[in-house]
Amino acid sequence: MRILVLSDSHQYASGVKKAVETIDGVSMIIHLGDGERDTYCLRDLPESVELIQVRGNCDFGSELPGERLFEVRGKRIFCTHGHLYHVKYGDEMLKETAEKYEADITLYGHTHVPVTKCENGRYFFNPGSLLDGSFGYIDIVGNAVNCVHLNLRDLK
Repeated sequence: MRILVLSDSHQYASGVKKAVETIDGVSMIIHLGDGERDTYCLRDLPESVELIQVRGNCDFGSELPGERLFEVRGKRIFCTHGHLYHVKYGDEMLKETAEKYEADITLYGHTHVPVTKCENGRYFFNPGSLLDGSFGYIDIVGNAVNCVHLNLRDLK
């Protein structure tokens, strides 16, 4: 299963569209906030592609949840924008919450800095800011998790 992960698009809807058109085999798209309105271009997604979103600190008036926890292919995935966990000042609160939720994969944004790390069997993935061209995807195959960062500027 391939999950496209976007965050911090900040009114760059054409970047959202380009990222979606660039990556093949996507079953799910997750937008981690600060660009709720940018996903309007995804309204014609095939029914087979699920869109999941959380609210960011710049999604004023949004009714989206601040975080989501769900399971895909036997992996518990925790999604948040990150501002509620003060990720610009460190990831300790985020790690504690991931452990509390028993999340296998934690997705967050807010810092605009791409991050991939695995600690104690838990994956932490920040796709960076789509406004800066940065995004990524996660492949879940069997029990394996593969996190990949990309940049729109590097794509043809």
